[in-house]
Amino acid sequence: MTTATKHGLGRGLGALIPQRAVSETASSSGVREIQIAQIEPNPHQPRKRFANETLDELAASIREHGMIQPLVLKEITTPYGSRYQLIAGERRWRAAQRAGFSTVPAIVKGATPQQMLELALVENVQRADLNALEEAEAYRQLIQEFELTQEQVAQKVGKDRTTVSNALRLLKMPEALKDAVLNESISEGHARALMQIPEEAKQEKLLTHVVNEHLSVRQTEELVRRTLAMTISHRPKSENGNASNVKRHPSPVTRHSPDTHALEEDLRRALGTKVELYRSQRGGKIIIEFYSDEELEAIYDKLVGR
Repeated sequence: MTTATKHGLGRGLGALIPQRAVSETASSSGVREIQIAQIEPNPHQPRKRFANETLDELAASIREHGMIQPLVLKEITTPYGSRYQLIAGERRWRAAQRAGFSTVPAIVKGATPQQMLELALVENVQRADLNALEEAEAYRQLIQEFELTQEQVAQKVGKDRTTVSNALRLLKMPEALKDAVLNESISEGHARALMQIPEEAKQEKLLTHVVNEHLSVRQTEELVRRTLAMTISHRPKSENGNASNVKRHPSPVTRHSPDTHALEEDLRRALGTKVELYRSQRGGKIIIEFYSDEELEAIYDKLVGR
């Protein structure tokens, strides 16, 4: 992760848990020892999977050196006494259980459900602990449950809006691709390439080939380009010899020339969304993607100069 990325994520975390606020909480009430049995997971935790191997490694470290960074908890009053819900630090909590600890150091503070989701999301994003789908689902939850815009979500996690928009596109993937990403059989880059194939059955066939042959993202992109080119060349011909009753695209290889790619990147930065540029001998076309009415309006404003 680059320094710039870390700095951006730091701003996102600072907006959610200002360091001064954490310091003041720790100094006024102190870091407390809380019984592990009284702690329960954050119901808004975006991370769904915890690898046993990495938990065992962390447990060994905690057993050797103790838990250096305290958990952040929210107190919940029940008829049977106080319980605590995790705001940040679920991985450390799980590892402490494996290490045989009965208590853990923690800072107790108040938080709304929205803040709990935001804090858990930012913590995981900073540590790169979420897979692409878990991250996208957390963005969707912030947008739908708490009525945030994509821009607001981006600000909270220290990323640009295009990154959030592109992540949300992954939620539209067929189940086979989702499962492959979740199982870490393929990466987000592989999935994005395969999503260009319109037929789901052909997608799954290529997915099997990519996994079995251990293709890189670049090799997968090339495979998809060849497949799309073959699809175009095998379309039915009309009497004048042209493909009939189909949308005509120039060769994807032409679209991915260095000059075309550079223009796409310039347009993406200018409009804040994915842009595809297709060129042919007769001219070409531009495809501008949007994922909500709000995004469409923002693109329109930029295009007409409002």
